[in-house]
Amino acid sequence: MPEENAYPSHWEADVVLRDGATAHLRPVLPTDQDALAAMYSRQSERTIYLRFFTYKSSLSAKELARFTTVDHQDRVAFVIMLGAEMIGIGRFDRTNDPHEAEVAFFISDAHHGRGIGSILLEHLAAAGLERGITKFSAEVLPENRKMLNVFSEAGFEVARVFDDGVVMVNFDIDPTEKSREVMASREHRAEAKSVSSLIAPRSIAVIGASRDWSQVGHEILVNVVEGGFAGPVYGINPEAFELAGMKAYPSIGQVPEPVDLAIITVPISEVAGVVEECGRAGVRGVCIVTGGYADDGARGRTRQQSLVRTARSYGMRVIGPASLGLINTDPAVSLNASLSPSPPTPGGLGLFSQSAAIGVLLYTSARRRDLGFSTILSGGNRADVSGNDMMQYWEDDGRTTACCMYLESIGNPRKFSRIARRLARTKPVIVAKSDVTGVQLPPGHTGRTSSAPPEALNAMFRQSGVIRAETSEHLMDIAQLVVSQPLPRGRRVAVFSNAFALGRVISDACASYGVEATHTEHVLDTASPDIDILDMIRDSVLTALRSSDVDAAVASFLPSPFVGQDEITEVLADCGVETGKPVLAAYTGVVEPTDYQRGICPCPRTWTGADGEESLTYPGVPCYESPGAAIGALAAVMDYMAWRAQEGVFVAEIEGTNAKEVDRQIQRLSPRIPGEGLLELSPSDAADMLSEYGISVLESVPFETKEKAVEAADRLGYPVALKAIDPTMRHRIDLGGVRLGIEDQETLLRDIDLMHRTLATYGDFDLEVQSMAPTGQNCVIRAMEDPLLGPVLSFGIAGDTVNLLDDWAHRVPPLTQRDVEKLVRSPKAARKLFGYDGLPPVAVELLEDLIRRVAELKDRHPEIALLELNPVMISENALTVLDCTVELGNPEQRTDSARRTMSRS
Repeated sequence: MPEENAYPSHWEADVVLRDGATAHLRPVLPTDQDALAAMYSRQSERTIYLRFFTYKSSLSAKELARFTTVDHQDRVAFVIMLGAEMIGIGRFDRTNDPHEAEVAFFISDAHHGRGIGSILLEHLAAAGLERGITKFSAEVLPENRKMLNVFSEAGFEVARVFDDGVVMVNFDIDPTEKSREVMASREHRAEAKSVSSLIAPRSIAVIGASRDWSQVGHEILVNVVEGGFAGPVYGINPEAFELAGMKAYPSIGQVPEPVDLAIITVPISEVAGVVEECGRAGVRGVCIVTGGYADDGARGRTRQQSLVRTARSYGMRVIGPASLGLINTDPAVSLNASLSPSPPTPGGLGLFSQSAAIGVLLYTSARRRDLGFSTILSGGNRADVSGNDMMQYWEDDGRTTACCMYLESIGNPRKFSRIARRLARTKPVIVAKSDVTGVQLPPGHTGRTSSAPPEALNAMFRQSGVIRAETSEHLMDIAQLVVSQPLPRGRRVAVFSNAFALGRVISDACASYGVEATHTEHVLDTASPDIDILDMIRDSVLTALRSSDVDAAVASFLPSPFVGQDEITEVLADCGVETGKPVLAAYTGVVEPTDYQRGICPCPRTWTGADGEESLTYPGVPCYESPGAAIGALAAVMDYMAWRAQEGVFVAEIEGTNAKEVDRQIQRLSPRIPGEGLLELSPSDAADMLSEYGISVLESVPFETKEKAVEAADRLGYPVALKAIDPTMRHRIDLGGVRLGIEDQETLLRDIDLMHRTLATYGDFDLEVQSMAPTGQNCVIRAMEDPLLGPVLSFGIAGDTVNLLDDWAHRVPPLTQRDVEKLVRSPKAARKLFGYDGLPPVAVELLEDLIRRVAELKDRHPEIALLELNPVMISENALTVLDCTVELGNPEQRTDSARRTMSRS
C-alpha cells in the first residue's frame, strides 16, 4: 500500500483536450490555493451556485486550505493547469463505506466545452480503483445538465434518484466495455483534432527564416511559399525586414494574426526561448527542425523533455526535434513545410517516419516509384507527436487510403495496438521497424524498453493487423500495391510469363510465401510476329481472372521486339479493372531503369464494383524489379486481408471470475513486496488467487516426516506422485526430482528414501506429495508484466521444446478468440495437441478456456509481475494445472492505462 500523504507522482499526466490543445493534470497541492482563488474569482454566479449550491463571492482561507490539502488516500483531488492557470479541479472523498467515494468538479467558465470534466472523471476513477474504491456518488442540482451529462456519457451504468431538490447519482467505476469505448472515442477525436491543426494549419510562421539560401530556414520558407500554401505565411528573423518577398517580423509575438504552426529552425541554444515565445503568442503547435539533442546524451534528453513540458503547458504540440518537416498535398492546404523543393504527387498514401535518414530514403523511393501521398510527417526524435497520433488523424482523413510507418522506437505499444487494430479494419497499415525497436532506444529517443522475448513485439503487430515490412524497400513494394490495386480476396494467384523458367521462379516464390499458384501453364509467346500478342495476353489474363479460383494475377515478361512494355501494361490494367482483381507486373531483363522496372506504371483506370456503387480510380499497374519482390508484396497483403476477414471482437469477460476479490488479496499482500523487488506467493496464496478466476491447481502437500507424507497420501488418495520442492528440480523426472504412479504406502516410503539418495548429488531438497492427474500432454503458460508492452502471454509445450529450443508463442492481451486459437497452434510442437505419432488429440477447448482466464487475470491486475502454470496436463477430456508460480511487484504505470494520458517522454 502507498505511504499515506506521499505525493503520487505517477498520477501526473499531460492530456489532450477536446479541441486538440494540451494541458497538465496532477494531484492538487497546498500551494495551489492562489490559483484556485484566482479561478474562483473569474466564475459566474451561476457556475458557483451549481457547484456549491449557494453563492459567495470568494472562498475563505479555511475553504481554500481544505480544498487543496488532501491525503491522496481517502481524499483525492486533481487539477488541470494551463501554465500557471488552473482551469478545472475534481475531487473525491471516501464515505463511511470504504469502497465508495463522493465526487465533485469545478470547471472554469472560460474552458467549458473542452472535455475537462470527462478527463477529470476518468483520472479520478483510475485513482479510486487504485485506492480500493469501486463506486462513486454525487449530489447534483437538476439544472446542472452539463455535469449530469458528464456522468451519463462516461459509459458507466449510472443510477439517479431525485431527493429533496437534488439528483443523487451513483455508479460503479470498474471499467466496462462501454466506458472503454467512450474513452477511446473521446481520445481519438481529441488527438485527431490535435494533429489536424499541425498537418492542416490555417497559418504558418517559419522562425529562423533567412535570406541566405544555404540556411535551412530559407529553404523551408521558400518551399512553403512556392508550394502554394493556402493560408498566411510569416517569416521570423530579428535581423531581416523582408524574406521571400514578404515582410519579416522580428519575433513571433509581433505577428498580427494568430499562428497555428511554427516551424523552428534556429540554433539549438535558442530553441527553448523560441518555444516559450510561441506559447505566449498562442501558437497551436511547433515543428522543431533543429537537431543536436540526440548528440548531447543525457543533457540533450533533459533539454528535449523540458521543451515538451513548456510547449504542453501552453497547450501546444511538438513535432521533432530533428524533424524534416511535414507535407500535406490536399489542394485546400498545399503545404510543403519540408526540405524537399518539390512535394510529391497527390495520392492516398500517408507516411510517418522517425529517423530523418530513413525518411529521406522512403521519400526518395516513393518519388522514384511515382507513389502519390496524402500526408507526410517526419517525427524526428518523437519527443511528442508520434505514430499513434498520426494514425488517429489518418483514420478520419478521407484522402488517406493506406498508411506507412517506419519506427525506430515505440513509446506506447498497447495504445499503438489498440489504434492500429481499429484503423487496419478499414485501411492497410504498413510498418517497418529496426531489429532493435523496443529493445534499445535510438539516440535522442526516450521511453521504456522491453524485457519480454523479442518475438512478443512482432506478435503484437500481427495481432493488430499491421502489415510488417522487413525493409524500407519491402515497405514501398507493399505500398505501391495497396494504393494502385483492389485488395485480393484470397490467396490464389494466376502466373503469366513469356519464359517457362521465369514462370517457374514465380511459382516457387508463391510456394515459399504460402500463396497458391494456379493457372501456371500460361507461358505466352511474345516473340512471334504472326499473332496478335496483346489480344493473346488479354484473353489469357481475363480468362484466368474471371475464374472463381483466382484472386490475383502476376505477370513477368522478358523484353520482346514485337510488343512494348507500355502496351502490355495497358492491357494488364484493363484486365484488372474489368474483373476488380489485382494485377502485378515484373519486367525483367531491363538494362536501363524505367517506369516499368519498379514503381506504378502510369495507366489510370476507374474500377466500379459489381453492385455499381463502389467506384475507385487506380493510378496504374504496380511494377517490380523482380518476380520475387512482387510475390513478397502480394503475400503480405494477402496475409492482411486474411486477418481482416477473421478479425473478431475481444474475448468477452469470462464468467466465474471475481476481480474485486483478487484486488483485495493483492492489497493485503502488497506491504510484503520488498521495495522494487518481487514477492513470490506461497502455494496456498497463489492457488487462492487463481481460484477467483476459475483456475484450479492440483493440491500439493509438503511434508517433513514420512508420517506426514503417509497422512497426506491417505487424504489425497492413491495413486500419488512425489516431487522435489525446488523450481529447478520439481519437473526433472530425468534427474530423479519426480516419482509418479505411487500406488500404496509401502511404495511411497520406499520412494521417499530413493529420492533423497538420488537427489543428494544435487543438494538437500524437501519433498511434497500430490495426487496423480490423467496422463496427457504437458504445456506451460506464462504471463509477465513487461515495462514496455504491459501484459505478455506466452504458451509452449513443456520440456525441451521451450527450455532448449525456445519454441514459444506470444500474444499481448486483450485477446480475441482468434488470438487465443492462433496462440495455441503457433508453437512448432503444438502438433502434439492435435493427434501426433499415434497420440490422441487432446481437449484443446479446455486449454483455450484456461488461456482466456489467464489473459484476463493478467490484463486486469498489473501488480502480478509473473504468473506461470507449469506443467498444465491436458488429455482427451481433462485439464489439470499441476503447479503454479505467482509473483507480485510494484508495477510502473502501465503504458496504456484506464485513463487518457499523453506519453511524458
